[in-house]
Amino acid sequence: METPPTPGRHSTGPVIVALTIQDRVRSFRFFQEVLDLEPVGEPADDGVPEPLVLAVNDAVHVMLIPPGGFGYVIGARPVAEPGVTECILTLPVSTAAEVDAVLERARAAGAEVVAEPSRFPWGHQGTFADLDGHVWAVASA
Repeated sequence: METPPTPGRHSTGPVIVALTIQDRVRSFRFFQEVLDLEPVGEPADDGVPEPLVLAVNDAVHVMLIPPGGFGYVIGARPVAEPGVTECILTLPVSTAAEVDAVLERARAAGAEVVAEPSRFPWGHQGTFADLDGHVWAVASA
């Protein structure tokens, strides 16, 4: 007899974090160039996968959706205005040098660095807001 899955432990695929964006092509390029995320799926006519999903790793993917697309899932709830932080996405990397490099790539690509890379008791971390205002912390232990 097969053991039923433990509640909260799903093995059917990655966790998908959906973020609103204003421009598919601009956001696609930013996430590929700055965070080196791998696109999932075949490109549409604009050269960007539809839906626009990028793999952080095998367990987590990011889906980038224009604001109108959120209505299919959230109904009449309002989407946060750009610059309003509802969560912080933390991207772990191996070294302090990688933290610094990601923050510099983000800055060069037009992101706002909101906290310069610094040493904390838990490791080396820097934070930036992407082109649509979503806050990303990049940290090494």
